[in-house]
Amino acid sequence: MLALVLDGSPRLVTDRPMPARAPGEALVRVRVSGVCDTDLQLARGYLGFSGVPGHEFVGEVVDADEGRWIGARVVADINAGCGACEDCVAGRGHHCARRTVLGIAGRDGAFAELLAVPERCLVAVPDGLDDDRAVFAEPLAAALHVLDEVDPRVTGRALVLGDGKLGQLIARALVSGGIDTTLVGHHPHKLALARAAGVRGVLEAELPAALRGAPLVVEATGSERGLAQAIGLAAPRGTVVVKTTVAGRIDLDLAPVVIHELRLVGSRCGDLGRAIEALARGEVDPRPLIEARYPLARADEAFAHAGRRGAMKVLVDVVPR
Repeated sequence: MLALVLDGSPRLVTDRPMPARAPGEALVRVRVSGVCDTDLQLARGYLGFSGVPGHEFVGEVVDADEGRWIGARVVADINAGCGACEDCVAGRGHHCARRTVLGIAGRDGAFAELLAVPERCLVAVPDGLDDDRAVFAEPLAAALHVLDEVDPRVTGRALVLGDGKLGQLIARALVSGGIDTTLVGHHPHKLALARAAGVRGVLEAELPAALRGAPLVVEATGSERGLAQAIGLAAPRGTVVVKTTVAGRIDLDLAPVVIHELRLVGSRCGDLGRAIEALARGEVDPRPLIEARYPLARADEAFAHAGRRGAMKVLVDVVPR
């Protein structure tokens, strides 16, 4: 089958074997997939991944043990836990020590015609929700997960650092949760997108003193320097939520974390069902973030486009539109 593979530079192959469906798994025909910054980091060597990347997708189930799934349009939780360990039984499968992660660790992903994923990871897409919104379910779930770190005893403001794709979604998620949110970035056209969605957008160089010292700061810059910046903008006893993953190492002075008694929280994946519901209700509309789209036969060009400085969401149409 046609697929984009990572084994050094991203490259297209036409002879990738069709994924074998294990018991309890579904075989899914991919309809559309999105290029994520994590995919770009994998191409730079992050986690040493080799195989088919891609974890943001909408597809149609073509085979499954449970007949109710066949023909359904779906997205999927990218974390495939073992289903039997203490973490999985307790509903913490995102941290199963034996998990595979779609297109990231131990499991081929969505830049291919077909993929295999456990049926327990599937989430149905409602008929009224189009593919171009549903394909954002995975990153929106990660964005909404930031709300789980908001201290209900604290009212006030949030700063989101990074006006890229994830930062845009996080800012929209926080606003949907009733939080006064400022998106801080470097690109006027991106900040304009945020303002159109009801988010305050400010250039980093013009961030006023009144907006510094926020009780919640979310770091989504995608850069090595972003965490130090986030720590410097947090109020004493504030929370810094870290979303960035990079292939390189980060040198960081942690003294301000101690001095200001900051709460430093790593945040990864969220609840896809929650994201699908938010998209279906129209609480977040991510479609203005789509910058370009390519057919699967040009997925290598899609990767190159997504890697351009300042690029927004790039989609890969696996099934022709």
